[in-house]
Amino acid sequence: MKKISLSVAIIMLLLGISGKINAQDKMLDEKQRKIITISALTAKGDLERLKPELNAGLDAGLTVNQIKEVLVHLYAYCGFPRSIRGLQTFMEVLDERKANGIADELGADASPINDDENKYERGKKILGELTQTPQPETLSGYSVFAPIIDTFLKEHLFADIFERDVLTYAERELVTVSVISSIGNAEPMLRSHLAICLNVGLTPQQLSEFVDVVQSTIGEKEGKSARLALEDVLENRKQ
Repeated sequence: MKKISLSVAIIMLLLGISGKINAQDKMLDEKQRKIITISALTAKGDLERLKPELNAGLDAGLTVNQIKEVLVHLYAYCGFPRSIRGLQTFMEVLDERKANGIADELGADASPINDDENKYERGKKILGELTQTPQPETLSGYSVFAPIIDTFLKEHLFADIFERDVLTYAERELVTVSVISSIGNAEPMLRSHLAICLNVGLTPQQLSEFVDVVQSTIGEKEGKSARLALEDVLENRKQ
């Protein structure tokens, strides 16, 4: 009986450990949380609060190149002025850390891109992977109204930017939804990218945490809007 009890106890202990590991896997890690705060504050142009978050991102294990890539990626959603001011602020942070004897890890740069295939088709393929939806052969909506923006989106955003492997698709989508949530009044795009977040491996629990981070970092209004958008996306997934 004692041997059986001991075996049961060991099994229960292992199950408990496994459960804790699985629960932790569904949480945002500290690097992901810092990607959110860095992206949101840069999009808002709050450089004073951005500096400590950049420091915290490096301390959490993000490499210099990963943070640079975050700040470059977000320009597609909030413009060059915000992106460049974020990069300039990051330069200041790195100079201060170097002066204090901190040697930050540079990290990997982007791998060479195989550009044998037409750039538009490469972007179209990546967009199909992200949305898990075959891309139509004919344009519709705003793409018909202004076809050049469809070209820019496919060739530049989804080819030039998303093809770079410094960040994963999931990390790039965290940057994207953080920026869109922070600038506001772009809920249709926010819902689309929250759906993509699920497609690339982020969980509903992680996205709920993302909303909490946005709310605590940017504000109640932005958090509430992001929460409503996430609820819509999750409800549609059930249907």
